[in-house]
Amino acid sequence: MSTSETEVSFEQAIEQLERIVAQLESGDVPLEKAIELYQEGVRLSHLCGVKLEQVEKKIEMLVEGEAGVTRKPFQPVLEDKGN
Repeated sequence: MSTSETEVSFEQAIEQLERIVAQLESGDVPLEKAIELYQEGVRLSHLCGVKLEQVEKKIEMLVEGEAGVTRKPFQPVLEDKGN
């Protein structure tokens, strides 16, 4: 990952990704430009995923039990999409 990618915040990457999606959905983009935008969107999507993984590793849940408060690694709860 380049230095410029690590300097982009998650929020900035999401905003750029939203602009790209809006441009592509408009249908007014020439094919060559659409391909470039798509590639940039994939890069930004990957960057956001990496940043989320880094944050998840940092988050710890505090669990209170009989022995007091203990630390437990964060494990996201996945929603059941079958309902």
